[in-house]
Amino acid sequence: MVRSTLHESASRASNLPATAPQTITVHPLTGHIGAEIEGVNLKEPLPPPVLEELKAALLKWKVIFFRDQPLSHEEHIAFARGFGEPTVGHPVFGFVEGYPQVYSVARDRLKSRAEGEQVIRPWTGFHTDVTAAVNPPAASILRGVIVPPYGGDTIWTNLAEAYRTLSAPLRSFVDTLRGVHSFRPPEGQTATAEFVEKNKRRPLVSEHPLVRVIPETGERVLFVSPSFLKSISGVSPRESQHLLELLFEHVTRPEFTVRFRWHPNSIAFWDNRTTAHLAPRDIFSLDFDRQLYRITLRGDVPVGVDGKLSTSIEGDPLDAYSPESVH
Repeated sequence: MVRSTLHESASRASNLPATAPQTITVHPLTGHIGAEIEGVNLKEPLPPPVLEELKAALLKWKVIFFRDQPLSHEEHIAFARGFGEPTVGHPVFGFVEGYPQVYSVARDRLKSRAEGEQVIRPWTGFHTDVTAAVNPPAASILRGVIVPPYGGDTIWTNLAEAYRTLSAPLRSFVDTLRGVHSFRPPEGQTATAEFVEKNKRRPLVSEHPLVRVIPETGERVLFVSPSFLKSISGVSPRESQHLLELLFEHVTRPEFTVRFRWHPNSIAFWDNRTTAHLAPRDIFSLDFDRQLYRITLRGDVPVGVDGKLSTSIEGDPLDAYSPESVH
């Protein structure tokens, strides 16, 4: 099984003694998800106690935010390495030239992927990063560089809370299900030639449990990624459609979410196993540019309630970055 540093530090991070001296300040933002962190300079190497406190905050609040952290690409990579092993920026869509661990999240990056009018539903755009891989990233770290004066926020939702609030009979049912995740254009759109070619070079299709167990905490999370989860295995297409719509609608309930207003030099760091996120579409109604950069950390193969691992249908696991992995 693939391991990440974030996983291996689990018991230490989640069981810090209550009397341990605190070197950071954690400001929760909602009842279920999101906290802003103060008292840390991410440009400097972080001592082990600070790393452990940040890991504990991430496990508890699912996504943590930092303000006024003007990092370079090199510093961004160095910070990420404190929590795990960075992967190649994106296994299908590439990376920033000269920085293979960094993926450019530009305003108009999706235009080269699909054509036609997308069908918009309440959950459209919500996703967990790269769940088409058999070992999706453990975490993602997104850095804001060019930020509009308004618009372009990001929303995260807590998939552990979404699972917990299902009715008991439905929880028992989804515990038994698995689903197929892949990169395909959104409903109503067709793939561009560029999208098709990139997918041919690095095809990724995987079957994951609909409920995965987080090894550090024992939490069960509703591991549904609306943009990438295409079908539920072992049921009819109509049953799959209804079940997915029910689950997608449920995981995006407002009370499970936090909305982050970006400023230049802000950073969002989320547990990719326990969250899905969305960039609202208002940015496309504005004339402002928006440029962020993301690093993802290598993750484990998910494990279901029954102890069974996810399986790869097509493609290789996401490895930590090495010079060979970009060819």
